[in-house]
Amino acid sequence: MEAGLQDGRTVIPDKAAFIRANTRRRYVPLVPEITLYLADEAVPLWHKTEQELGEHGLPPPFWAFAWAGGQALARYILDNPDLVRGKKILDLASGSGLVGIATMKAAAATADVADIGAFARAAITLNASINRVAISLIETDLLAEPEPRSLVWDVILAGDIFYERDTAQRAFDFLTSHAKRGAMILIGDPGRSYLPKDRLVRIADYSVPVTRDLEDTEIKQTSVWGLS
Repeated sequence: MEAGLQDGRTVIPDKAAFIRANTRRRYVPLVPEITLYLADEAVPLWHKTEQELGEHGLPPPFWAFAWAGGQALARYILDNPDLVRGKKILDLASGSGLVGIATMKAAAATADVADIGAFARAAITLNASINRVAISLIETDLLAEPEPRSLVWDVILAGDIFYERDTAQRAFDFLTSHAKRGAMILIGDPGRSYLPKDRLVRIADYSVPVTRDLEDTEIKQTSVWGLS
């Protein structure tokens, strides 16, 4: 695959082809009802992306893995479909689209799937297609937008978003703002450094199979949380 130039930057013109060439369609371990394009290892794909783009220091390919928090949220939604049935859903910082796909399989009315990464959005589109669900992509940074004046989504789901201090604070502000407007908030997290546990209530616990080179373990104890 040849890379091109855009505004002086190297780009991969066909991101979908790159994803298909460097991942495999696999069942999600905790959610075998869903299939995703997933990578076997993080580092080789990370390096491959940097080589194709001719850049260094790129963020990890979050979109190529079924992270523990997302798996727990997806499992919880499929086991409790009444939470989302007929409702408007937001899957925040989605990555692979796993959680949004799960909500549509649980008969949500709509699923808006948000991620600022171009590769993530390409992966989400592919993953929604192979799971035969319709989702809507949001590419803007929702965490940087002004507070909404009214309820936009009935349920907002966020998996593995509390890994970095600034992002965690902005995410929590976003979630609490929407909760005040009536949205149900569900968070999937295996105990990331900046998860505000003292302001949350644990709803469910799962032992989630994960990729060892990402988590230094094969099973990650992960919880679904709501706002207290």
